[in-house]
Amino acid sequence: MQASPLIDEVSPREAACLAASAAQRGSVGHYDELQGRLTASPAAGLADSDTATLAPLWERFFANNGASGWHDLAARRARVQRKVLEDGATYNVYAGDGDGARSWPLELLPLLISADEWSLIEAGVQQRATLLEAALQDIYGPQTLLHEGRLPAGLIHAHPQYLRPLHGARPLGGHALHVVALDLARGPDGLWWVVGHRTQAPSGLGYLLENRLIIAQQFPDAFRGLKVQRIASALRALVDGLVRASGAGAQARVALLTPGPRNETYFEHVFLARYLGITLVEGSDLTVRGEHVYLKTLQGLERVHVLLRRVDDDWLDPLELRPDSALGVPGLVQAVRAGGVLMANLPGAGVLESPGLTAFWPGVAEHLLGEDLLLPATTSWWCGEPSVWARHREALAGFVIVPTFPASELTDSFAPVMGANLSASERRLWRDRIDADPAAYTLMAPVRPSELPIWNEGRLEPRSVVMRVFALRDAEGAWRVLPGGLTRVAAPARTAGAAEPARVDRESADVYLSMQQGSASTDTWVLTDGEVDATSLLPRPLQAADLSDSRRVITSRAAEHLFWLGRYTERAENTIRLARLTLEALPVATLPVLEVLQGLLWRHGLINTRVPSPMLGSTQATRVFERSLMVALGDADHSTSVAYNLRALRQCAQALRERLSPEHWSLIADLDARFSREMQAALATPGRESLGDVLAALGRATTQLSAITGAQTDRMTRDHGWRLLSVGRQIERLDTLANALAQGFAAGLERSDEGFALMLALFDSTITYRAQFQARREVPPLLHLLVSDSDNPRSLGWVARTLRDRMRKLARHDEAWAEAVCTALPLPSEWSLEALCQADAAGRYPALAEALNRCSVAAQGLSNEISRHLFSHVNVPDRTVWQ
Repeated sequence: MQASPLIDEVSPREAACLAASAAQRGSVGHYDELQGRLTASPAAGLADSDTATLAPLWERFFANNGASGWHDLAARRARVQRKVLEDGATYNVYAGDGDGARSWPLELLPLLISADEWSLIEAGVQQRATLLEAALQDIYGPQTLLHEGRLPAGLIHAHPQYLRPLHGARPLGGHALHVVALDLARGPDGLWWVVGHRTQAPSGLGYLLENRLIIAQQFPDAFRGLKVQRIASALRALVDGLVRASGAGAQARVALLTPGPRNETYFEHVFLARYLGITLVEGSDLTVRGEHVYLKTLQGLERVHVLLRRVDDDWLDPLELRPDSALGVPGLVQAVRAGGVLMANLPGAGVLESPGLTAFWPGVAEHLLGEDLLLPATTSWWCGEPSVWARHREALAGFVIVPTFPASELTDSFAPVMGANLSASERRLWRDRIDADPAAYTLMAPVRPSELPIWNEGRLEPRSVVMRVFALRDAEGAWRVLPGGLTRVAAPARTAGAAEPARVDRESADVYLSMQQGSASTDTWVLTDGEVDATSLLPRPLQAADLSDSRRVITSRAAEHLFWLGRYTERAENTIRLARLTLEALPVATLPVLEVLQGLLWRHGLINTRVPSPMLGSTQATRVFERSLMVALGDADHSTSVAYNLRALRQCAQALRERLSPEHWSLIADLDARFSREMQAALATPGRESLGDVLAALGRATTQLSAITGAQTDRMTRDHGWRLLSVGRQIERLDTLANALAQGFAAGLERSDEGFALMLALFDSTITYRAQFQARREVPPLLHLLVSDSDNPRSLGWVARTLRDRMRKLARHDEAWAEAVCTALPLPSEWSLEALCQADAAGRYPALAEALNRCSVAAQGLSNEISRHLFSHVNVPDRTVWQ
């Protein structure tokens, strides 16, 4: 953006004055970050000129941006939004229509924290992390805090995230917590207050990184001039600490355990794993063997020593925790207890997040640490103590009512409620509700967080902010506080000039700002008076020797998705081809052709036996058959329909987004949506008029599938993942084509021109046959092309040979297994064409029928063997019976 002459004449000092003049007045009773003071009531007698000043940090910020630092904020904000879209940064919400994914909301101006102020925050966060570690060790150990009454036993034992299977567990490395997050809000007094603890699986590190990388680029001069502290050193310390605590040394494999793409913060899981250089895994990627955790890969099982988890406590192990969990790993809790894996954080740490504990922490700190807490917390009262509830029962208007425990099968939950917003009758209902189960409720003093300036169309609007700060355990076992934080920014007020009400985040009962409720985020700049830490997480430059034996680890889950991506692509092509041939042939086909087509449709599940057969010769039966087929093609709930296969193809591709080109993904997503839309519109047309529309939709789908096949062939790296995709396609092709040819010869299609043409069309080899053999209608050239020809990618010989080649390269790590499965595959190229063409007295081809049956059986057997050996990693069961 080119500056105008007027902008060029603006000095840095004048830019700061312009920013001050554009700042809107903050909410009364809230601390104003821009001005560095409490926003007083107009009745306090402050002149307008007194309010139009900036805090020293913000004066330095605008001064360091240069002469155009104020005037180009709009352009910088646009660049921020564009970069978020380019990075694909999203946050998933569980409301409304669609898949819930929305772009990560990121504001332009950062929160500024001075070096002196940060030193107080840092000391307070380190103390809290030390306290939480000691308390957790006691809760799952001797429980002296409970026996001595310093923590109420009912508050701990009733918590759904108090995991009894972990009692007495001694975590590998000696520490239960490795990542602790504190939510802090600056109060009206200018001091930072603790409004919540995050100890279970703290979120935000990935988004914090994304915020820093984007916002720092928008203000490079200010970032350098203000001496903003870097965050890479703390993150490196976390990884080093996990590796050292695991005891595995340099060979330690660290993995980030994610619930998967449907989780609201999945983007940050991917982003953080890539930045830290660790493996991103889902529960299905892992297995427990002998109290150790292993990653299932195509090369076999590889030991995992550390799990940095983002799966909540009770979903980690379906054997000992929630039996309906599909996110965890059976046996994982036992592996943790036995020291077979280091988990950060220890399962059961979520019990420390309860807001009901807030009032007890000062006493616990004095007992365990012999210290007063450096960071105060918001006033909180647990209603489970009869005297507390009796004392505050009539004062609900002065509190926020929050759930003591998160929702679970054992506890109910609710959205926190502002007592001041309730009517007298509503407060009576709430009193009765709390009377029925006091322990489930906690009363908290309303939070009035400070307000940060937000750039909005030339104005600086004050918005409430809460800062999440992270303590990370380093290689020495000490707490390192990451110099920065994930700052959350309130959504716009409902009416102009209205104060922003406190909101509640869905993942805890603490009152603070919620991304689910429309809040945004921004970067947090911690300034330093010393040297800026230049530590980087960028890896060292690769040398030629590093690449000599490099390979890309492919998890079994990704491999299985690739395998089925190939199968669903081939299956959709074959089903569409069969449907088009049938719909075009129905009015004029001979009985043998109709018999084969009907049999193939039955086998593919597109027509059931209750549908009248077109071989009856009845016009009505033919039309019912035709209509039933068209309806089945577009039924996405029918597991063998074209619509279902395309939907399954899209789901596989969605799980493989990082391996597919944008064009490849776009083709698949568009095909799924377009085919469903076109089939729905076509079937809405009455009578036979819909036939043309259905055929047109099938034709367009065929064209797009050809493009998808081209993307798989031309755009994907020829690694083991691609080979497995190819194997999936060839297995599907071998089974489908062998069965089609067998049914064709069983019905005698080779004896008629129409039947001969159908078999060529089913193999998609009509043009190839005509080019080689012109108008001949003879069995030897037909079987040569469809069975033996090593140059025809649709021939059984080519498919079988390709399967052997792919499997041998795919399983080089297990040559004995690869050789065994390849030996089971047929070798059509070695079959005697003369024997295949030999008909018996009844006109049947017994050698051909046996060979084609072997192809189908071998294809199905190979599929099962791949699933067992490469995906599930289970051995063949021993069925030996000992006498």
